[in-house]
Amino acid sequence: MNADKKNEFSVELHEKSSVKKVIGVVSGKGGVGKSLVTSLMAVIMQRRGHQVAILDADITGPSIPKSFGLKGPAGATEEGLLPVMSKSGIQIMSVNLLLSDATDPVVWRGPIIAGTVKQFWSEVIWEDVDYMFVDLPPGTGDVPLTVFQSLPLDGIVVVASPQELVNMVVAKAVKMAQKMNIPILGLVENMSYFKCPDCGSVHEIFGKSNMEAVAEQYGVPLLEKIPVDPIIADLCDKGLIEMVKENWFEEFAKVLEK
Repeated sequence: MNADKKNEFSVELHEKSSVKKVIGVVSGKGGVGKSLVTSLMAVIMQRRGHQVAILDADITGPSIPKSFGLKGPAGATEEGLLPVMSKSGIQIMSVNLLLSDATDPVVWRGPIIAGTVKQFWSEVIWEDVDYMFVDLPPGTGDVPLTVFQSLPLDGIVVVASPQELVNMVVAKAVKMAQKMNIPILGLVENMSYFKCPDCGSVHEIFGKSNMEAVAEQYGVPLLEKIPVDPIIADLCDKGLIEMVKENWFEEFAKVLEK
């Protein structure tokens, strides 16, 4: 951890871990595809030859292991927990990889949940990670606050959907990051449109997008617009997200590499 990123709430990385860059993925509301965006960004960076990890900080609603087809239990030694490796070599830690049954609910209060996120940072042995993506739960509650204060975030990506209230929910996430002095790398609009596979026509089934205006209003780039695609949903359900062929985040990857 860089000295200039430390504060009174900082949590030390495990002594045997190495993590160079940490990117948070946030949303103002649930159901916008934040975990999908996290997974796709991790996959594209791994394809480009980097060592990548995902810290699933959505403790009560973890979905990352399902998308990658992973099951626990995660390994452990006397020195710490070991992340589970995806098929392409992405290191992943999620509470679902620690449960005996992935459908068991995590019925914990906020402080315990926040403490678990800290443990995923300090007690997991992350090996030579170039880019770690942290999948946060929606909103501005305990866990996002814990991550913003305790982990050395290099920036966040805000995910939203093309609905009328997007301006408000994006504003909440953006303003929280600004208050915490966390750089905002850009916005991603998920479920932006549907492209008919037969005729090629584009339909904005969740409403007309105004994400360009929102991005301009807050002075952040619009990184990508991801369509509604049944093929992607099917691959996620089958644990095969690493087989998604579209390279939506290619340009964003180049920005990260700089």
